[in-house]
Amino acid sequence: MSLKSLHILYEDRHVLVCVKPPGTATQSKNIRTPDMVSLLKNHIAESPSSENLCKEPYLAVIHRLDQPVQGVMVFAKTPFAAGELSKELQAGGFGKHYRALVENPPAAPCGTLENYIQKDARTNRSCICRKGTPGAKYAKLNYHTVTENHRYFSLPSARHDTAPAELDIHLHTGRHHQIRIQLAHIGCPIIGDTKYNPKKPANSEWQELKLCSYCLEFTHPKTKKSMHFSLL
Repeated sequence: MSLKSLHILYEDRHVLVCVKPPGTATQSKNIRTPDMVSLLKNHIAESPSSENLCKEPYLAVIHRLDQPVQGVMVFAKTPFAAGELSKELQAGGFGKHYRALVENPPAAPCGTLENYIQKDARTNRSCICRKGTPGAKYAKLNYHTVTENHRYFSLPSARHDTAPAELDIHLHTGRHHQIRIQLAHIGCPIIGDTKYNPKKPANSEWQELKLCSYCLEFTHPKTKKSMHFSLL
């Protein structure tokens, strides 16, 4: 990804909303690999309205998307905006909506998934666990099956035992790999997920995780206006 390919949906003095492409990290310690933070800081520095040409621009990460996941993100351009957005996120004020193409349709066309998730930092994987397990965090999402006429992802060319299903997901909590592990837990792993989908054929179809954060809603930290951004 390059600076010219940035897809910015909205920007003002306080916030910047953009689309993260699949394969680009939100923030990385590897200085050789461009991430969203470094690219956006360069964008801000090159902007004609940049106020501090000799100072590194301020940019705060408010929430993250896994590196293989694409979608809408908001960043804060001031400490004030960062504090307000972080408080809103922690209070559950963000509206986070995803689309996922899963290997199998769920048993129920719509439902709520509530689990406890434990992260293994050594392997960078998470698993469903019992409440009270050390490090366990509560995770909740709602989903409903999308009809074929409203499909966000194109159907993969490879053969499947059952027809893939597309799900619309409202994420209530933001746990590590939450959507991926909760859907895999009910037998509906996401197509392209090499961590949690047991079917891992070595073909080009699996180079892209079929999961997208297509809609983000939040309150503007300064104006208090309701902000809504959608890729649909």
